[in-house]
Amino acid sequence: MATAAPSPLGPQPLAPAALAPPPTAPPIVLIHGMWSTPATFTGLRRRLEAAGYTTHAPCLPFHDRDPALPPPPELGTLGLEDYIAFLCAEIAALPGPVIVAGHSMGGFLAQAVAARVGAAGLMLFAPAATATTNAPSLDPVRTLFGVVTKNRWWRSPTLIDAARARRGIYNEVPDDIASSEIAGHVWDSGRVLIEMALPFAAHAPAFTVDHARLTMPALVVVGALDRITPAAIARATARKLASVDYHELQYTGHWLWWGAAEDHVAAIVGEWLSVHFPPPDWDAGLLTG
Repeated sequence: MATAAPSPLGPQPLAPAALAPPPTAPPIVLIHGMWSTPATFTGLRRRLEAAGYTTHAPCLPFHDRDPALPPPPELGTLGLEDYIAFLCAEIAALPGPVIVAGHSMGGFLAQAVAARVGAAGLMLFAPAATATTNAPSLDPVRTLFGVVTKNRWWRSPTLIDAARARRGIYNEVPDDIASSEIAGHVWDSGRVLIEMALPFAAHAPAFTVDHARLTMPALVVVGALDRITPAAIARATARKLASVDYHELQYTGHWLWWGAAEDHVAAIVGEWLSVHFPPPDWDAGLLTG
């Protein structure tokens, strides 16, 4: 496992492409996390597409619903298998193998989908745990406490409250940016949450990922101060992958998609892509702007 030393925030120079560019680079599918939407990846998608990549960011079922509206009751009954099946169908409609990427819960889903349908590459940003990569910590418990103490939360749509989101998801993020992101939160599935947080109680086979099938080039990026999917999970994930570049960012929490943190992540992504999947007319500088 190749491990990068922790480094401070800030744009990092990109290495030149190490391989001759193929006729086309694989499409990149970006999977958002719990209580989130494809808007998570707006900045990264802009950079990727300017650099010559085709990107897709599917919206998980019911995650396009206005959060000001009451949540549909059926959302609470959707499980991991439903999310995985939805994403497999989305990917099946795309040409050729894809690079699958995901943040947080999306990082778990990216692994599950890639293990089922294959992928050219895998990018995991602060990935949530699988059945074999969990690393127990009090921080996620504190973050989720207000959600999992509600009546019958495991059968209902869930939404994290602003105070716990600030503490556990947007720590190290400026308050104005955190407030904007929290305002965009949407309802998610209580069943999915229990299948990930308490799999022994939920009896969820979909929580188990066959890591032996994940032999494609992989990238794992996590903040050292992550309080909802702690860095120990990302380290355990990296150890399960056959060919991985691992980056643990100092002074960074769970939310990677703002300011200097996003610049740093984009630079890491650009360097990794330049080695494994450079597009025609590759211009590495476009991923740092």
